[in-house]
Amino acid sequence: MTTTMPPPDFALWVFLSRTPLLWLTVTLGAYALTDRLSALSHRNPLVNPVLLAVVAIALLLWLTGTPYQTYFEGAQFVHFLLGPATVALAFPLWEHRRVVLRAMLPMLAALVVGSVVALASAVLVARAFGVPHDILVSLAPKSVTAAVAMGISETLGGDPALTAVLVMLTGILGAIIVTPLMNAFRIRDWRARGFAAGLASHGIGTARAFQVHPLAGTFAGIAMGLNALLTALLVPALLGLIGQ
Repeated sequence: MTTTMPPPDFALWVFLSRTPLLWLTVTLGAYALTDRLSALSHRNPLVNPVLLAVVAIALLLWLTGTPYQTYFEGAQFVHFLLGPATVALAFPLWEHRRVVLRAMLPMLAALVVGSVVALASAVLVARAFGVPHDILVSLAPKSVTAAVAMGISETLGGDPALTAVLVMLTGILGAIIVTPLMNAFRIRDWRARGFAAGLASHGIGTARAFQVHPLAGTFAGIAMGLNALLTALLVPALLGLIGQ
């Protein structure tokens, strides 16, 4: 009985695909390449590096038949860095602390209004269309950074994986439309532009704000952090009300 040996290139791919370092390298390489494309487009909001990197990696996984779990085992180090990256936003906050303190009252007012509207509009519209309760729970924290949103969803009985997808879609959409929208409304204040981006589209919006202006990025980081705290308090209350 003879056995057929797999082609050398296929055998090499099977070996590499099971190596965690491969997928970490693919993730970093995809983002570096797409960020370069974004820079070449003069940071056009439509050439969003996160969106392009996600599409490129998804296509690679599909073409190679690689399970997501295999990919995540290698790329989870990037996931781990979400926490430290969020904490690191304290540095620009400290650098611009005087500007932040002067805008504290309007900032808090915008936080409350934006957080309530982002949460209530999504949940109430979804409920009006008869979306099941567990999906409502997964949808509710969509405007919060992924690490916090997944924790809220899991605690309240939602699907953290679905929440992660919704958070990603919200962030990408917000990062794409924030600059044209602010320009259309002739909003020139970098504090207002950044705060709106961070409040509505969390980390991805904050990254976009830093690309545009450092002060906008600072206020986006503040909005992202405060919105995570406020949303964690509001989600259980809102779901409790509509569940009655």
